[in-house]
Amino acid sequence: MINLVNLVKTFGTQKVLNGLNLEVPVGKITAIIGPSGEGKSVLLKHMIGLMRPDSGQVFVEDDDITTLGRTDLNRVREKFGMLFQNAALFDSMSVYENVAFPLQEKTKLSREEIHVKVLEALENVGLRGTGSKFPDELSGGMKKRVGLARALLLNPRIILFDEPTTGLDPIICRAIHQLIKDTHTKYGFTAVIVSHEIPEIFDIADQVAMLYRGEILEMGSAVDIQHSTHPVVSQFISGSLDGPIQFVK
Repeated sequence: MINLVNLVKTFGTQKVLNGLNLEVPVGKITAIIGPSGEGKSVLLKHMIGLMRPDSGQVFVEDDDITTLGRTDLNRVREKFGMLFQNAALFDSMSVYENVAFPLQEKTKLSREEIHVKVLEALENVGLRGTGSKFPDELSGGMKKRVGLARALLLNPRIILFDEPTTGLDPIICRAIHQLIKDTHTKYGFTAVIVSHEIPEIFDIADQVAMLYRGEILEMGSAVDIQHSTHPVVSQFISGSLDGPIQFVK
């Protein structure tokens, strides 16, 4: 579904992506893990064309989006939904209005048709009856659910999740992971999840890629990565302070 080829991206003197290669299979959940500051969110932004690489290619199916103009790039972006790290809800809009927004902007559906779809979307993420609430009345987990409902509404073929459980307690984190798994099973979209949640992310990921120093250091099934003998991967998964990954003390 997505194929990244020799991606290079530099900010000032810092090379964030260093000839990175990654294949995201159709209909699977791919998790991208790695230490903080390694460019995982930057990588997501390249997948959807919010950033362009200094060199390299980003294929979304047959389209190299690094070569596309705005009109064609927007056409490709219609295949995507995205759940941002902070849910990115409009504070001045109700839950209902936040979820309805993409339908109002991107479709010609009637008010009644939008109403039915919004209520169904909220039902699917366990938020029946919350449409009149505003974001500042919601818990962190509820905000993530609203963001997911909105991301699903246009039935995208690909959904990108940028740290979907950041700032949540362990129980809510597990609930969000299960919700992602359940909606993936129901809708069959291709998912890419950037996550620090180790080992919980292994419970839902079909494929795991370890990003380190601008490259995909290792990629494989969740089981394979958990049993990796690579010293960097092994240290990161175990959380050990001893190993090649150096932490600022």
